[in-house]
Amino acid sequence: MSDGSTQDIGRNLQRLRGMRGLTQEAAADAARLSRAAYRNLEQGSSEPRASTLVALAKALGVTPGEILRPAPAPPKARFRSKTRLKDRLRILHDVGRELRDYSALERLVDEVRPFALAGLDVPAGEARAREAAEMVRGVLKLDDEPIFDISGLLEDRIGVKVMWLEIASDGFFGLSVAEDGTGPAIVVNTWDRISVERQIFTAAHELGHLLLHRDEFNPEETAEDPAAEREADVFAAYFLMPAQRFEKEWDEVHGLRLFDAVMKVKRIFRVSYRTVLYRLDELGVRDVWPRFMAQAKSRLGRGLTRTDEPDPLSPDARGSAAPEPLRGREPHELAPSDFDPDRRMRLIRLALEQRRISLSKAAEILGLDVPAMRDLYQAWA
Repeated sequence: MSDGSTQDIGRNLQRLRGMRGLTQEAAADAARLSRAAYRNLEQGSSEPRASTLVALAKALGVTPGEILRPAPAPPKARFRSKTRLKDRLRILHDVGRELRDYSALERLVDEVRPFALAGLDVPAGEARAREAAEMVRGVLKLDDEPIFDISGLLEDRIGVKVMWLEIASDGFFGLSVAEDGTGPAIVVNTWDRISVERQIFTAAHELGHLLLHRDEFNPEETAEDPAAEREADVFAAYFLMPAQRFEKEWDEVHGLRLFDAVMKVKRIFRVSYRTVLYRLDELGVRDVWPRFMAQAKSRLGRGLTRTDEPDPLSPDARGSAAPEPLRGREPHELAPSDFDPDRRMRLIRLALEQRRISLSKAAEILGLDVPAMRDLYQAWA
């Protein structure tokens, strides 16, 4: 075998093992190999005999051909995290596979959405992230209103596919896929230890990467670029909380204690308390962080950890769009349904009704078994 073939085998083994949630040791034991021998195969430093290939295929529940064929190229993604993720290759593969299915569905039912911001000329300079956020709001005619349905806005009006993955890591919040190929797309980590507010911010943050860092989508690059991350954070903050509206809302809560004022403003814009505090710090509010933390400890009886989100948006709330401005009433809360793949589900239903795909194919796309898919289809009917 060529070096390229052994590297493909190694990448396939790692991907297939990860998809099944196996450790290297478990995979080696299932194939009756020594752990060192299996490790060498996965690293591409040795090639398997025919009998070893058959044993590996049986252990992983695939055909030998699936191990031998060229490894699928990962999508052109920007996938960086503060901590190393053992499942990185599996995540990239899952995202690539789902995006290919999603794009195929669009073509089947003739509903390919163009990227509405493809021609946006992002300015240069230190303030470009804020200016880009203001430009996008202008293109979408959002004025200064809060965003009530980030997922719907991205998919229906901007042409960005939105997907969700539940990854048990608070070091990975999301990733984005470049507009060429199957993108543009944004993936949000919906692990239950990550607040809904953080998920909303992540979606806006990744949109910032799609616009500000178009030439930096390399799936092989794993380390975060602090400067690029800060730019995407600034974009997200101003996209979700336009300056004029934020300052107006802040003026209106001037009479409240700092803790209560931050809680009210964060609920209006559906962002975390930290996002509000960063903006207030930027505006020059004196000692805003220590004052807020002291009041939070007094109010809650304990200090806030990095992952705490006081007064969080309720996961049981339903409804993602407010029909009128928020003035004078409580904001609608975001529910997990805001991150449901509304458009993709609609495409699947349409493709089934038009007999463009089979029930089993729909089940495969959604990761369901056929009986569950049949129940869903009957519920639609």
